[in-house]
Amino acid sequence: MAVRRRLTILSLVFILTAASAGVLVGIALGSEDVVRRSPTSLPGFTQAVFLSHLNDPAQTPVFPGDPAFTLRTVFTVPEDGFSLQYVKEGEHTGTHYSAPCHFHVGARCAGQLNAGDFILPAVVIDVRAAVEADVDHKVTVAELQAWEADNGQIPAGAAVLLWTGCDRFWGPELTPDRPTYYNCGSAAGRFRQPGFSRRAVHWLIDTGVLTDRGALGTDTFGPDPGSDAMFMETFLTLRKHRFTLENLTNLRAMPATGAWIVIGGPRNRNGTGAPSSVIGLVP
Repeated sequence: MAVRRRLTILSLVFILTAASAGVLVGIALGSEDVVRRSPTSLPGFTQAVFLSHLNDPAQTPVFPGDPAFTLRTVFTVPEDGFSLQYVKEGEHTGTHYSAPCHFHVGARCAGQLNAGDFILPAVVIDVRAAVEADVDHKVTVAELQAWEADNGQIPAGAAVLLWTGCDRFWGPELTPDRPTYYNCGSAAGRFRQPGFSRRAVHWLIDTGVLTDRGALGTDTFGPDPGSDAMFMETFLTLRKHRFTLENLTNLRAMPATGAWIVIGGPRNRNGTGAPSSVIGLVP
């Protein structure tokens, strides 16, 4: 501890010395000599938006049976000269991606995926009205075809994102009378959520939307409807270089088509996925 504090004092002396030198240089040059730089823009896009929840043990539910999520402060600036937290969580905590080896023996894990697999064109399919009427709603082939009739073809290798509206049950609403997010607001006491139908996933694969790359994403705990205890929609998706994206949020900030997503997150050894900062790039 004493060594850290001595290093911190030396660091402060260095910073103050450098800062003083900078001030003197600034005075010597004069304000008229300061170069004014133009801000850069995001090429091809108007803005970047977060599609991921903040990771906070007080607000982040975990799937039943998954490891508990904890954050513990280990070092602080006043005591140690720097701040650091110890993060303990499963790979599928909060907003996260799943790699193919999450469901398949011998399939690609995080370290076997390419950088391009984490950057995908995105479409957003709004099924909020259907979910309001039926929390177990399964998205059908007819719904996907109707979406294409209105918005154009879904690009090959796209991330197909379901906007169910269930993310409104995240966070502060984790109360004793509503202890889990999985039920999408239902008090039925069992795993309930909307998702893709199995036929819809087959259609996305057969029509070339889910090719070597692509993803199914949703603002619930996965693309599977709560009625499918076998998670076949995830099983079918997680092949080749394809992902599933779970517990997304802020899909209202995305257009139906034309945006891209960037999936950020650790690539662990033998990683089956990881908590992620998913970023939407809006045209």
